[in-house]
Amino acid sequence: MKSFFHVNSSKKQKNIIGALLIAMSVVSFSGCSAGTSADNTTSSGAAAVAQQTAANEANLSDARNTPVVRAAKAVGPTVVGITNKAIARDWFNNPVETEGVGSGVIFKNDDGKSYIVTNNHVISGAKEIIVSLSDGRSLKGKLVGADEMTDLAVVRVDDGKLPAAEFADSDKIVVGEPAIAIGNPMGLEFQGSVTSGVISALNRTLDISDKRVKLLQTDAAINPGNSGGALVNADGKVIGINSAKVAANGVEGMGFAIPTNTVQNVIDEIMSKGYVARPYLGVTVFDPQTAGRYGYQLNIDKGVYVFQLTLNGPSGKAGLQRGDIILKLNGEETNSVSDLRAKIAEHKVGDTVKVTYDRNGAERTVDVVLEEMPQDNK
Repeated sequence: MKSFFHVNSSKKQKNIIGALLIAMSVVSFSGCSAGTSADNTTSSGAAAVAQQTAANEANLSDARNTPVVRAAKAVGPTVVGITNKAIARDWFNNPVETEGVGSGVIFKNDDGKSYIVTNNHVISGAKEIIVSLSDGRSLKGKLVGADEMTDLAVVRVDDGKLPAAEFADSDKIVVGEPAIAIGNPMGLEFQGSVTSGVISALNRTLDISDKRVKLLQTDAAINPGNSGGALVNADGKVIGINSAKVAANGVEGMGFAIPTNTVQNVIDEIMSKGYVARPYLGVTVFDPQTAGRYGYQLNIDKGVYVFQLTLNGPSGKAGLQRGDIILKLNGEETNSVSDLRAKIAEHKVGDTVKVTYDRNGAERTVDVVLEEMPQDNK
């Protein structure tokens, strides 16, 4: 995975836009971007821009008042910059303040507070979160909760009068319809940038760190700093949260967003529990590819190998043992780690699944009752 992180080293690099690219595969998170700090966008400057924009819109002809213009007007004020301030170590093990900038979308106001959805990788490891509003103000953000599996997080600010975006039903999206991306590519210097394209494909399945996720594909330009920003339809409603792109030589226009129906389910759980409750089998499994990453050689033709098992977990209670090879879940083959995880994710805590496994050459089937994944196992 190639992650784009633009990192500021305290005050010395405050006005430098640089890219630290950690190359791991062709799929890249849009990532945090090192931009100018939130102090560079003043309230008076933002107010002047807003005043000029309003004057221009008053004289806008019907031909110029396109769906992109209307979508940017409707959703733009709900898109914020999120600065992740963290402490890293330099080559001499000295603490160095770093900054990364991503995007977020305000989705709810309640009880004097506003809530923002963003990507988990935008706020991961943050010691301090600063939210930069479209009106030029900067507020301190507090993390409500995050979900690493879907790469989503919710941040709260103490201002309940901010504009909130409206989510569309992402199950009704069609290929070819307009798609508008709004965010902060390369940092706050380019805050509120708008790019447009179309929905290129639906239900694109990507395997990222053994996690299988379904995303919307778009050719609207998504760059470092766009992570957590809005993908909007021609009606001015959010259809996805921008998250990743394919970054490889010769590849252009392949960006991905988490569909809003997935986003809504995740943020509902985060708002109520602070985390997402997920079912689990209570096993650590390897396929030949994942085993190789850890220096093991695994010679199996099918299924996934049970490397570790929680004795009082769901599989342990059902009688599975270390060394078993899980072949099927509810009659469907599981030949990779992502296969098994995807099939488990289709179920809820408390569901019973039939696990077919191989032990010493003998095939067996057992019922396993899925339990809630402990938070330290996430």
